[in-house]
Amino acid sequence: MRPTWKSAKPSRIARNPGYNVSVPPARVTKVQLFITCIVDSLYPSVGEAVVRVLERLGIEVEFPEAQTCCGQPGYNAGFRPEARRLALNFMDLFERSQAPIVTPSGSCGALVVHGYAALFSDDPD
Repeated sequence: MRPTWKSAKPSRIARNPGYNVSVPPARVTKVQLFITCIVDSLYPSVGEAVVRVLERLGIEVEFPEAQTCCGQPGYNAGFRPEARRLALNFMDLFERSQAPIVTPSGSCGALVVHGYAALFSDDPD
């Protein structure tokens, strides 16, 4: 028999005495949606589903229409200058809003979070 939420063991977070469970997490009311080039080209229904889920949760979805590829194909193929140009475009576009960025792609998200640091490791800014 599968455990249900009622019979499941408490999570490590709930068992941690240093964690204050009485403080609710901050509510995100707006996000920026980064739809990757693969989702846009091959799986648009995934992007549409992400919007439906977010809106059903009461979250406003911003979609910066000038977004392009994050640069992952070039980055992975060793074309770092080309990937860097796309990364600059991404950062210029998404830095216009304070809303967090949501993407339905773990690999593109990982590039933005980790790969961009490598792409700009020699940049003083």
